[in-house]
Amino acid sequence: MKIAVGCDHAGFPLKDAVIEAVKAAGHEVIDVGTYDSGSVDFPDFAKKVGEKIQSSEAERGILICGSGIGAAIAANKMKGVYASICHDTYSAAQGVQHDAMNVLCMGGRVIGPELVKVLVPAFLNARYQGNDQGEERLARRVGKIKNMEENS
Repeated sequence: MKIAVGCDHAGFPLKDAVIEAVKAAGHEVIDVGTYDSGSVDFPDFAKKVGEKIQSSEAERGILICGSGIGAAIAANKMKGVYASICHDTYSAAQGVQHDAMNVLCMGGRVIGPELVKVLVPAFLNARYQGNDQGEERLARRVGKIKNMEENS
């Protein structure tokens, strides 16, 4: 998979660990910045990652800001982008499996590089299960989310 990775200045210290974890999991990185620790605005990078998802240049994205919250809020404003902050492996995988999450958000001031090494693979190895036989409840729920997105 191609994975778009973006961060602001507060997420920048974790960016290399994220990129290494994506590559170690066998995926390609599309680095949309930031490229140094100078102050920048997280919505700009959420937009860049979201645009890669929307254009199908990337199948998934990873955003890092100070807490992960702002990046998640900004990314979720974009059609077809389903982002969540996850600081545990269960949520990172289950968000994909049950909710079709396609952008993982993390807080650079909340977690460290060792946690990144397990969160990123949990996110990337997970597959949406809503298309599986017997899991129509998941597809129904994601369908309701998409309907809200279309009609709000």
